[in-house]
Amino acid sequence: MGKDFYKILGISKGASDDEIKKAYRKLALKYHPDKNKEKGAEERFKEIAEAYEILSDKKKRDIFDQYGEEGLKGAAGAPGGGGAGGPEFSYAFHGDPRATFAQFFGSANPFEAFFNFGGPGGQEEHMETDDPFGGFGGLGGFSSFGGPGVGRSQSFNVQGMRGKERGPITQDPPIEHDLPLSLEEIMKGCTKRMKISRKIYRRVGTEDRITKEDKILTINVKPGWKAGTKITFAKEGDQLPNKIPADVVFVIKDKPHPTFKRDGSDIRYSAKISLRDALCGTRVDVPTLSGEIIRIDTSSEIVKPTTQRKASGYGLPYPKEPNRRGDLIITFDIKFPDHLPQTVREVLRDALPN
Repeated sequence: MGKDFYKILGISKGASDDEIKKAYRKLALKYHPDKNKEKGAEERFKEIAEAYEILSDKKKRDIFDQYGEEGLKGAAGAPGGGGAGGPEFSYAFHGDPRATFAQFFGSANPFEAFFNFGGPGGQEEHMETDDPFGGFGGLGGFSSFGGPGVGRSQSFNVQGMRGKERGPITQDPPIEHDLPLSLEEIMKGCTKRMKISRKIYRRVGTEDRITKEDKILTINVKPGWKAGTKITFAKEGDQLPNKIPADVVFVIKDKPHPTFKRDGSDIRYSAKISLRDALCGTRVDVPTLSGEIIRIDTSSEIVKPTTQRKASGYGLPYPKEPNRRGDLIITFDIKFPDHLPQTVREVLRDALPN
């Protein structure tokens, strides 16, 4: 007795084309040799492909329905089988079930497509399966999530699969986090270890679960990095089915400093002096980020509200030339008295030029 291709696919003789495709899809994924290492799986995979080749072709299916497997081989009694006088018909399976698989799914390496979340967009194929990927690192199929008792209807993102087109796989928008840094950290460079939390889809036994995972990301801050600099960790976001994980982005922010203010690669320091010192001269001790003290002598000049002094090389490193540094810009905050006695006013009126 010849093979019963309907029985091989587990369908009835009156099965529709969609039911034939659905059955092949389910069984081909389950018994693919790249996934199923059980004894006899490869032969089963071949039988499934042959059954699909015959039942998905109307002419071959009609002959099989009337004359069985022998009729497909051109045996007497089948149309064109040597006893009907018509054109001869003879079919033999080509013997390459992987070719059938590749033609059906649109990929010779489907498992790479199933798990390559970062690849180009593909199509989404919905299928019912008995966990066809249960042997691949515990990932299993992608189903709805609900812990124990979750349904077995699986949904996979497949690149290049045939079937109803659902559009490309999409990536979630980048997840941005501020990374505040002090001027001292920016001057010298530093290493930051940032903890993120993300959702991870896993298959645990026969259940689909989403668990929370903490991960440490290491950022090597280079000397002189400017505010707004972005450090991107590609695809470190939530790892869920049908989505390319989002990029995690850290954005450099300057921490407020009690003494200095950043201006690109320069830093600014405001020295507080009295009106008398502004007019008569003084010596001002100016701190630096490195801890040194710079003394500025203004005894030979009048310090105005717009007066600036510059200490070259006492600023921050240039991001692209870390061996060079910006400047320390000193401005002056002149403190005016709130009140002057009349006698002082008269002296100043006589002493100061118009």
